[in-house]
Amino acid sequence: MRILLTGASGQLGTELRPVLGAMGEVSAADIVSPTDWKGAFHKLDFSDPDGLDWLLQQVEPDVIVNAAAYTAVDRAESETAVANAVNAAAAGRVAEWASAHDAFLLHYSTDYVFDGKAQRPYVESDSPSPLNAYGESKLAGEQAIRESGCRHAIIRTSWLYSAHGHNFLRTMLRLGRERSHLNIVSDQHGCPTWARNLARVSGIVVERMGAREGAVDDMTADSGIYHYCDRPATTWYDFAQLIFRAAAARGLIERLPQVEAVTSSQFQTAAMRPRNSVLDTGKIERVFRIEPARLEPSLEACLEDIQGQ
Repeated sequence: MRILLTGASGQLGTELRPVLGAMGEVSAADIVSPTDWKGAFHKLDFSDPDGLDWLLQQVEPDVIVNAAAYTAVDRAESETAVANAVNAAAAGRVAEWASAHDAFLLHYSTDYVFDGKAQRPYVESDSPSPLNAYGESKLAGEQAIRESGCRHAIIRTSWLYSAHGHNFLRTMLRLGRERSHLNIVSDQHGCPTWARNLARVSGIVVERMGAREGAVDDMTADSGIYHYCDRPATTWYDFAQLIFRAAAARGLIERLPQVEAVTSSQFQTAAMRPRNSVLDTGKIERVFRIEPARLEPSLEACLEDIQGQ
């Protein structure tokens, strides 16, 4: 397969490169060149429609894995046009090309398409109602992909972290070294997900849906939305405590900071966050026979990566 990976330098793209590289000829694209990448690379600003059209014509991929995204949740409130250009318009443009050329598109969306009012994990058929501009832009991208008619899988995920890029884990490690006291929100519930686990799941989806639309063993993998996240669910406060204990045991921080639980109303941000963004993974488990990874061993493995950097 000829595979185009966008967002190749990001935390998910970094984990996707070796997975996809074992499956076909990968062309990587991003605004900055990925480190330790020997394959084809194309510099691309994903908000540039002409550049995107040129890239698709150059690569002519059989499979497009779109890990490019505008993910600055708070900044999106004041940079709505840019968020929409990347998360909605560009995603739709890629989907239209995929539809016209019978390519398969794997795209990533977010738990933030929901308002968090449900008292249970969200399933794929629940009605989205984003609370912030970022969630609205990602939902618009989902809609554009579905309307294109291309063969696709949209994977919604949550609370992504890795040894690379900007994420909660790396922020906590930095703050844990710098400060003795931290306030962490304790009334938002979600599922921290290691990017490597999502990349592994993505490889399974591409392998079984990328060549053709059809059967996955005795199940049918239809185009549509799937939820994947690691488990169990937790809060930002409890996740932070878990990070600090594991990091201290490895010597990544010198001492355990004092962590105080605060409510969302006490920790004001530009963008509202859902109180409950836990995703139900039953569909992807059934269709692709995927067992979601567990939080604690995944965190330990990620910290081992960081320790080895």
